[in-house]
Amino acid sequence: MTRRRRRHGRAAAGDGGQITAFVVVMAVALILLAGLVLDGGLTLAARERAIGLAQEAARAGAQGINLAVYRQSGNLVLSASLAVADAQRYLASTGSQGTVQVTGNLVTVTVTITQRMQILDAAGLSAVTVHASASATPDRGILGEIG
Repeated sequence: MTRRRRRHGRAAAGDGGQITAFVVVMAVALILLAGLVLDGGLTLAARERAIGLAQEAARAGAQGINLAVYRQSGNLVLSASLAVADAQRYLASTGSQGTVQVTGNLVTVTVTITQRMQILDAAGLSAVTVHASASATPDRGILGEIG
């Protein structure tokens, strides 16, 4: 039996490169983990932004009251075309994309945002699309006035 000895701090034959492979694998894993943290945070922020935009657009749409009906009876009734136009105008002013639906006195807005990935793009995930919906109805203000 022959034993291989280490000479002057060198590894025995066949051990070379094992540390290098480990370092490469760990570096890739750490980069992917950083990508999950960064891009995950960006995705959550995009979702919050979509929720806020949907809520504001729904509120804008809920102000599309049929003034003729209100003046005649005092009832708050939405004008569907005006509500859709108001909500779409708000979305356009923010540069957002979304859909608006009016059912009775309920305005529902769904906003779609596509968030590009910063780090995970290198792993093949280029973008994530988030959706958020919000609804609003017309209501009288504190003093009983509409607005």
